[in-house]
Amino acid sequence: MKKVKEMTLAKDFVDYTRELMGDALYKVLEDGLHQDPPISIRINPLKASRLGENDIAKSGEQTTEVVGWCHEGRYLPTRPNFTFDPLLHAGLYYVQEASSMFVSQVLSQLVDEPVMMLDLCAAPGGKTTAARSALPEGSILMCNEPMKMRASILAENMEKFGHSDVLVTNNFAKDYKAAGLLFDVILTDVPCSGEGMFRKDEGAIAEWSTQNVEQCAMLQRSIVENIWPCLREGGLLIYSTCTFNAHEDEENVNWIAKQLGAEFVEIETQPEWNITGSLIDNHPVYRFIPGKSRGEGLFVAVLRKHGEGRSALEMLSTNTGKSNKKNRHEARDKQSSGDIKKLKNQWLQGDFIVAEQQDNVFAIPAVWHQFYEKVYSKLHLIHVGVKMGTRKGRDIVPNTSLALSVALKAGAFPRIDVDYYTAINYLRKEAILLPDGTPRGIVLITYRNQPLGFVKNIGNRANNLYTAEWKIKSTYLPKEVTSVSW
Repeated sequence: MKKVKEMTLAKDFVDYTRELMGDALYKVLEDGLHQDPPISIRINPLKASRLGENDIAKSGEQTTEVVGWCHEGRYLPTRPNFTFDPLLHAGLYYVQEASSMFVSQVLSQLVDEPVMMLDLCAAPGGKTTAARSALPEGSILMCNEPMKMRASILAENMEKFGHSDVLVTNNFAKDYKAAGLLFDVILTDVPCSGEGMFRKDEGAIAEWSTQNVEQCAMLQRSIVENIWPCLREGGLLIYSTCTFNAHEDEENVNWIAKQLGAEFVEIETQPEWNITGSLIDNHPVYRFIPGKSRGEGLFVAVLRKHGEGRSALEMLSTNTGKSNKKNRHEARDKQSSGDIKKLKNQWLQGDFIVAEQQDNVFAIPAVWHQFYEKVYSKLHLIHVGVKMGTRKGRDIVPNTSLALSVALKAGAFPRIDVDYYTAINYLRKEAILLPDGTPRGIVLITYRNQPLGFVKNIGNRANNLYTAEWKIKSTYLPKEVTSVSW
């Protein structure tokens, strides 16, 4: 790997980290920080299977390698301009650094039946989409981001991923505590000092200080302490940071185990993954160190809460079955026989209940619609299930989220498959030309038969219905087709 430009690390960081790791391991880290980071993506198994072997071969000329700890992960030899690959916008893969994919390994080893899971600090959505890929079907995944703008990005990525058993919220850990929700698995990828991002983000180097490390360590404990009552007895806490120091890593998970009541859970790993264990004790923890493991800096520990409680998902199913409370959204769904209910049955496969938030129409899996009611009443819910569309007068204008959902019925809309440059123009939310004979009304735009979104064909032109906030803002036009193979 070629060298990248030199970086100047704070003396306090160098002195502490060398003492923590020892001279030999620190030298490995130091050399690794001066190398280009590996480029990696993670395939969306819900959608990638739609591409046949011939389609995959056409994706590009790059040769990929599988990430050892993640079946869907791939290393790329070079970094393409991902922005201009329509398949990225269609949700067929997610650009994610390889170390962070380890969450899929953790879940695949420890979770073998449906669960209720919360990803508490989830934006932009890399670990969340990895988790949703690894969870058994029938699981419910809630993902949360306290910062409003980042929460919008999280919702976008989850909508593009296309799974309907997902809820996205914009709250703090204390809000979840007050809501009284209970989970089988909680992932806390807590805010940290970001030492593991030094070679990717110069800002992380500039912002580092011993004071910031101390503040992060205290914040992390506060976040976990607030969310701890939401983890059922016997449930799993996955704690992670993208930093190297033991204050935010080993010392914090030891504090969680001792003060909150938990035991460490061991994950099976392979020697060729080059994962480093604890640097201060013998507890099973997992460190990814640039230069040794093939990814960015990451720390992961898994803790099981003391006690033996019933599955949170099982309790949810029991409570839902016993509840006689009439669901106001279910009632509204029954009253919408003339428009929304009919469209729901035409557009979606599966059993859904319709809910309206202001002018937005959502389809919620019927099996957990009463759980949705509780979440909606207690938290700031910004996405749930499938966003079908927006009410415009008497019409429902279908949303891009519907086009990208794997619950969309195959024959729900007429389809037009477009070429590469038309797809790019569409994703810029520009006007596109449709072939003669295209039916009037709502048309699904696809690229290589993968849905991108909708247009409304009115004869002499087509109104581009792609979500404005998601559009490609760059005016650059690639000279060659950008695509990624796997």
